[in-house]
Amino acid sequence: MKKSHARTLSATSMGVFLAYLIYRITPHRTTQLALDRVKDIAPLDAIIVPGVPFDGKKWHAVMQARVMWSVILYRNGYARNIIYSGGAVYTPYKEGIVMGLYAEKLGIPKENIICDTRARHSTENIYYSYKEAQKAGFKTIGIATDVFQSTMLRPFTIRKFSSTIYHLPFTQDAIAAFTNITPEIDPTPAFTPDFVSIVTKESLIKRLKGTLGGNMDLGKYPKGKLPPL
Repeated sequence: MKKSHARTLSATSMGVFLAYLIYRITPHRTTQLALDRVKDIAPLDAIIVPGVPFDGKKWHAVMQARVMWSVILYRNGYARNIIYSGGAVYTPYKEGIVMGLYAEKLGIPKENIICDTRARHSTENIYYSYKEAQKAGFKTIGIATDVFQSTMLRPFTIRKFSSTIYHLPFTQDAIAAFTNITPEIDPTPAFTPDFVSIVTKESLIKRLKGTLGGNMDLGKYPKGKLPPL
């Protein structure tokens, strides 16, 4: 294995280990502390929800948790709009659209839902959603996901974006009362007929590079950061 590839694997493994460690020791007060930080500027113009693969039958528990948390934030006045992000990456279903369909079933108005279907990695979820926020004229945005993913993405959101991206992670306690809610959707609008899995299209090294944000050309922006919202 080339040294550069070995370094990439090593850095990724260390990042995952540290994020997992923080995830395990983070107190349940994490969610409330995060909400307290944005209470003076809430509602945010939008929150970003990273995608999860969908098998065409029912949502995965992780997708359920992320969508449910976004709905809770919307209903409680922490966000005006929700950007659901994710393409057809591991299955033929575009994750952003699937999550948007579930959100509609849970009462979020269609006009307050934006679906990004370009992202293939968690860093791209933020990158493309940020660009959608710019297009929509939004000025304040956050990322709504689990503590583990939020911890993994925090350094990226600080380094690569000129505007602050507020992190609104949830713990299981925050959504416990809603985990039995399972609406039915017709996933047809999210289906991609000519789908090819990312596992077929990209090597493991390239996928790891994408996870770390290496597939985005940020060099064309001043200081390698996307412009302010």
